[in-house]
Amino acid sequence: MTTQFIDIAQRAAADGQITADELLALRREGWGDGIITREEAEALFALNTALDVRSSEWCDFFVEAIGEFVLNAAPPRLQCSAEEAEWLIAQIDRDGIVESAAELEAVVRIIERAENVPERLKDYALAVVEREVLTGTGPTRCGGALSATHISAAECRIIRRVIFASGGCAPAAVSRFEAEMLFRLKDATLADENAAEWDDLFIDGVANFLKGFVLPSAQLDHARRRELEAFVADNRANVGRFMGRVMREVPQVANHFGKVFGKKKPAATDYAALAAEGEKVTAYESEWLDAMIAADGEVDALETRLIARIAEEG
Repeated sequence: MTTQFIDIAQRAAADGQITADELLALRREGWGDGIITREEAEALFALNTALDVRSSEWCDFFVEAIGEFVLNAAPPRLQCSAEEAEWLIAQIDRDGIVESAAELEAVVRIIERAENVPERLKDYALAVVEREVLTGTGPTRCGGALSATHISAAECRIIRRVIFASGGCAPAAVSRFEAEMLFRLKDATLADENAAEWDDLFIDGVANFLKGFVLPSAQLDHARRRELEAFVADNRANVGRFMGRVMREVPQVANHFGKVFGKKKPAATDYAALAAEGEKVTAYESEWLDAMIAADGEVDALETRLIARIAEEG
């Protein structure tokens, strides 16, 4: 259905607006075969750029469709490859700016939905928000108009969603890069009236980096996931035939599997112990925190609260 889908998108782009009927037609064509192709996704980006007004219905469809293409157009599902991340960033940056809140929301939703995304994509989303805070303009600001340097409630929500998302370095785990971004924003807006959510976001984020618990095996990267899925697809039938043949030829084999192969269980992972170890602030983390606090030559109120939180939690 790619040709019809693109024709509808191009007609709407030429008009600078999309009607309810055109949006419904895009939904029917796009979901008719259950797949959003790259050509269709690129047509949606072009249409989004051309629109004079972006309704909530359009934004919902745009975010949904772009996410479906990036995460599910090619196996493995719910994974974003490095190539797909670069394509997405190139689509958004092709005119040098993030055109709308819908584009930023598409990136954030992908990071939230994905089992894993390249760090490059998370870093990109956070860099967009940081730039908006420092310049006072961007898709999270009203109408994109210039406003005072501060951290808005919308920006707090986006940052929290990204740094605690399932995709990226680990599920719900804040990286050093992200913690340092929080410090930069804090230092740049100390004298400003930030959103009420900002203080807790800063403390929660930095404390998570210092005391968070991450399993090394928490995520599989895109290449490894594809490798495992290919193995299962190629071998499932052969393994089934092998086991069926064994059972037919040696009827009592099921009763003797335990005797032949043994029933020794592997030692269970002590997750409580690993979590307790992760709670400890290491010498490296302590040195990092000291350097971040000393960077501006003073200990401000937020840093004082952060130190108290870490001390209280042990």
